Amino acid sequence: MAAGNLAGSFQDEVTCSICLEYFTDPVTIECGHNFCRACISQCWGELEPNFSCPQCRETALQRDLRPHGQLGNLAELVTRLRLQAEPEPEGQRVGDRHQEALKLSCEEDQTPLCLMCDRSWVHRTHTVVPMEEATQEHRVKLQEALGPLRQALEEALELTSKEQKKYMNWQDKVENRRRSITREFKKLHQLLSEEEQLLLRRLAEEERESLQRLQHNITKLSEQSAALISLITEMEEKRQQRAAELLQGVKSTLIRSEHVKLQPPEAVSPALKNGYKICLDMREMLARFTLDVTLDPDTAHPNLVLSQDRKHVIRKTKRQNLPNNPERFDPCVFVLGAEGFTGGRHYWEVEVGDKTGWILGICKESVSRKSPDHLLPKNGYWTMCLRDGEYEALTFPAIPLHVGIKPSQVGIFLDYKAGEVSFYNVTDRSHLFTFTDTFFGTVRPFFSPCANAGGKSAAPLIICSVPAQARGNPGP
Repeated sequence: MAAGNLAGSFQDEVTCSICLEYFTDPVTIECGHNFCRACISQCWGELEPNFSCPQCRETALQRDLRPHGQLGNLAELVTRLRLQAEPEPEGQRVGDRHQEALKLSCEEDQTPLCLMCDRSWVHRTHTVVPMEEATQEHRVKLQEALGPLRQALEEALELTSKEQKKYMNWQDKVENRRRSITREFKKLHQLLSEEEQLLLRRLAEEERESLQRLQHNITKLSEQSAALISLITEMEEKRQQRAAELLQGVKSTLIRSEHVKLQPPEAVSPALKNGYKICLDMREMLARFTLDVTLDPDTAHPNLVLSQDRKHVIRKTKRQNLPNNPERFDPCVFVLGAEGFTGGRHYWEVEVGDKTGWILGICKESVSRKSPDHLLPKNGYWTMCLRDGEYEALTFPAIPLHVGIKPSQVGIFLDYKAGEVSFYNVTDRSHLFTFTDTFFGTVRPFFSPCANAGGKSAAPLIICSVPAQARGNPGP
């Protein structure tokens, strides 16, 4: 017998006729045929009695499965030998059990099969197609599935990019807020220190004045006491004299005693003066720098109308017939404060009410009045605004400002030497923004009521008046 036929017959002897695979845990039934234990058990199911042999159809009266260990060992040996003797066909996978080329695909199990696997009992009822056909079909399906996945990936990357930008923006916002808090507290500490020194100077002055007056009272009372002691001593001595001596000059002594009148001390209040309140509120701290700002009519655009006291400015649609002097803004609808600053600290407040648009701040006196410039620090403008419902510091690009409560009044504080212009929401006493720069020459308060917005922003800007007794010191 040829070696090939001998090998084939040998493999047949160790192959289960049900699953067509090498025996696994082989058993022998009554008729002498051998099967895998799992295969014959599944084949017979719950039949009882009359168990028929799947191979010869002989009927057995009872389920008698006798283990056949030697046949199992032989099947394992054949498997090992075949693995050593038969190399894997080039370009094709080979099944582990039958060592045959995997040319088919089971649709139900999604697994490659060889021709022998296709004939097995396990896959007999399954849909089996050529591997190439299944491969091509699944390649198409994979290609179709890739489209949505790539789109999802693109969306995920785009969302990631947006979140990273948000992350960076939040970091920037937190850092800006951190710097703002540090700067404001540094300013508050400085103002508190100055306020402390001011109050201590006032207290020392009051102490000096009061103590001087009290010392004057003590001196005067001491002088009166000495004069009284002297007169009393004189009268005591006169009273002890003999009659002739006593009568000499007694009348003068009595007249002097009658004219003695104790001068009461000058009244000095035991209470300290008011004005030593310790203030931790920034607005009250800035109050001592409050300036009574007024508007300069020579700088006002022809569409701006100023009140008689030069505290209100309102925008009109009709242009006024005003001299086109060099100081006047035109075409920009601006107006400056009459006061110019070359140093010191200055604070003023502006009522903006419910206006939907305005611009406030300071600018260099040297800015062009006839050629419009962007309102930027590099052009000599340090301003903030309300426009399109958003509060912004006018830099490039503009910096959005978070405003919790809409301000009806805005405070502006200029510290010329420190190079700072700070804006405050007077309504909730919060800090809005601080420009930090270096100032040269004269700077002036800046105002623009902006457009009327169909009447929604027609109200005037109003510079808050300051009572004469409340006006502060411009400071160093």
